[in-house]
Amino acid sequence: MLSGVARTTPMEGSRYLSGLVSSPVHLKCENLQRTGSFKVRGAYVRIAGLRPEERAAGVVAASAGNHAQGVALAASLLGVRSTVFMPVGAPLPKIAATREYGAEVRMRGQVVDETLHAARLYAEETGAVFIHPFDHPDIIAGQGTVGLEILEQCPEVRTIVVGVGGGGLAAGVALAVKSVRSDVRVIGVQAEGAAAYPPSLRAGRPVVLDTVATMADGIKVGSPGDVPFGIIRDLLDDVHTVSEDELSRALLLCLERAKQVVEPAGASPVAALLARPEAFEGPVVAVLSGGNVDPLLMERILRHGMSAAGRYLSFRLRLTDRPGALAALLGILSASDANVLDIAHVRTDARLGLTEAEVELRVETRGPEHREAVVHALRDSGYALL
Repeated sequence: MLSGVARTTPMEGSRYLSGLVSSPVHLKCENLQRTGSFKVRGAYVRIAGLRPEERAAGVVAASAGNHAQGVALAASLLGVRSTVFMPVGAPLPKIAATREYGAEVRMRGQVVDETLHAARLYAEETGAVFIHPFDHPDIIAGQGTVGLEILEQCPEVRTIVVGVGGGGLAAGVALAVKSVRSDVRVIGVQAEGAAAYPPSLRAGRPVVLDTVATMADGIKVGSPGDVPFGIIRDLLDDVHTVSEDELSRALLLCLERAKQVVEPAGASPVAALLARPEAFEGPVVAVLSGGNVDPLLMERILRHGMSAAGRYLSFRLRLTDRPGALAALLGILSASDANVLDIAHVRTDARLGLTEAEVELRVETRGPEHREAVVHALRDSGYALL
């Protein structure tokens, strides 16, 4: 069904991650899929399965990005009218792409839950078919084609690692893979601030989180879907959680080492490998589920990732306000091979003494060991870092 619609995305080896895990690690590059994520697979299967009268009524979806674009393209390919509700403040590139794929975009709500409510209301009023992002068997079946491709491209695979939000992708991959190779482990990864599956699996039913907070908007879901939950409960081997720092580091690694532009959700399997490399039996395939990241968000995340990786050092200190004091400080940084990125020099402030000045600096370092060496060099020279 997906022939000529979804691409068979490439599988790239990662020497760095392979060394870390002590076994081959491959990256399944769904960030290079049409629309920039795996979502078009499930959307197309779902819309293609509609009856003629349902197609005539059109489809409606709610999404901040990836699902929106997947539904828009799938509907356009099938000649079905689509309306996509997106939250106010959604990244402009994602809004523009959704429109270019053929959907009518309507901006509603400040958060995705409000946007979902608006889309469901539209479906009730117009008769349009609501296309859920993950909670439907056809969606899960479409996403499962990722797992089948992995088995064809890497038949020796022992572990597949995939990001989990509502659970559509993880459920599809687990169902497809386990039906062919029961010996392959499938492990899900959630952001710590949106980890609804661990408590849900303990409770034996979907649990709604009180709060959801993560940079990984592609897996920022407050509760599992009923349909994927049952599959994941029965077939997924484990669910790991990763921190925001680990997500940032993973995104930075994908960009620098693998030359892959991915969004935080797409980098979550790599984050899990970085955090616990000993927990994965190789060969391993990590699914880079999407690459739709807003450039401004990418800039912030990369700064965060570089800081988490020990590549930045930010500090404040006080100097005697005399000629040459700042030059002496910069000389120590130069001798330590630290590159100054930003500097703010304050000489007039009520907090300062008459002969004091305060300097705030951000410097670039080569990693945690170099950062510590710079700190020691400053302290050895008599500076008290604030």
